[in-house]
Amino acid sequence: MKIGILKETKTPPDRRVPFTPYQVRKLADNYPMHEFKVQSSPLRAYSDEEYQSAGIPVTEDVSDCDILMGVKEVTLDKLQAAKTYLFFSHTAKEQSHNQKLFQHLSRLECTLIDYEYLLENNVRVVAFGYWAGVIGAYNAILGYGLQHRNYELKPAHHCRNLAEMKEELGKVRADIPMKIVITGEGRVAGGASEILLSAGIKRIHPEEFPAWQGHEHVFCHTGPQHYTRHFSGKEFDFNDFIRHPSNYESSFSSYMNAANILIACHFWDVHSPHFFTPLDMQNPAFKIRLVSDISCDVPGPIPTTLRVSEMNTPFYGVHRFSCQEIEPFDPDQVTVSAVDNLPSALPRDASEDFGNALLKKVIPELLKEKPGEMIRRAMLLKKGRLTEPFSYLKDYLEGIRS
Repeated sequence: MKIGILKETKTPPDRRVPFTPYQVRKLADNYPMHEFKVQSSPLRAYSDEEYQSAGIPVTEDVSDCDILMGVKEVTLDKLQAAKTYLFFSHTAKEQSHNQKLFQHLSRLECTLIDYEYLLENNVRVVAFGYWAGVIGAYNAILGYGLQHRNYELKPAHHCRNLAEMKEELGKVRADIPMKIVITGEGRVAGGASEILLSAGIKRIHPEEFPAWQGHEHVFCHTGPQHYTRHFSGKEFDFNDFIRHPSNYESSFSSYMNAANILIACHFWDVHSPHFFTPLDMQNPAFKIRLVSDISCDVPGPIPTTLRVSEMNTPFYGVHRFSCQEIEPFDPDQVTVSAVDNLPSALPRDASEDFGNALLKKVIPELLKEKPGEMIRRAMLLKKGRLTEPFSYLKDYLEGIRS
């Protein structure tokens, strides 16, 4: 087979790659029966010359490839018929903004494998989540400094790498204490926690957090057992929550009335409860004044996430009483960062990590004579037709839902 690494075509542009030059070289050496090439791009974090120096062909035309791998969605005008695509499609939750993409892939009789659904023991094997958490938490700290005008950090995408980003955190001052709640317990939350600890912010137990009255920066790390409860009052059961999220309601009030910063790292199901409502925001007890929504569900469980923002302009404001967009950094209103491609701020670091996971877990399954079970479970479309695990997308594909 011929495998092509796509240039990213979505706007705003993303500089990440599925494989670094060294990793494509390793693929070519390990799988000499297959051919690997890279589509030319002036934007990606690794230049054409770096791939060429690794002995990898770089070309504009990848139409002869059987498998095409990118990071973000491919624009409609660049899709090619009867190809196997791997990228983050953002379609399996029936996202309206990508419905035409899904329909077009089907019409072209393409096979779509979505990275998000490549699982091993129900855990994602490739993801940029850790890096999203790192940069989302950094944006929260950066935004808090701008909101209170007491320190300034370099924008995330101006940092050369993670080491420089952590150096910037030395500028954080403690005169206006941050009290931060993280929602979620996966890779994203792990990356966010690492950055907060690097900034000297103390981690405390979720049960201590609501009543904490200290004068230092603190954060707590919460899961659904902390911010939801069963309607009947029975003890929280994670497996039951996953199977029947509509049987649960929000119990987030003790956190929203204590934290001044929310870093949202949770996975949200459309049937799960919302964290708070626009009416909650009007309550004088509501303390949150900055939200870094890494989960970035629009619309979703956090009413201040009105839209996705961009890396160059990550912040916008939301009025607590009208829930309308305003200018950011008013300390009496809510400032929001809702960037949906956060890992692209550190594209080389994030790409290397992602590519290593692909090399180890995915490529051996993908390049089998018959793709492995992991690949089949992540296949939304096979030659344009819905696969059984994603049969629920029938109305979405046929245009009944939009």
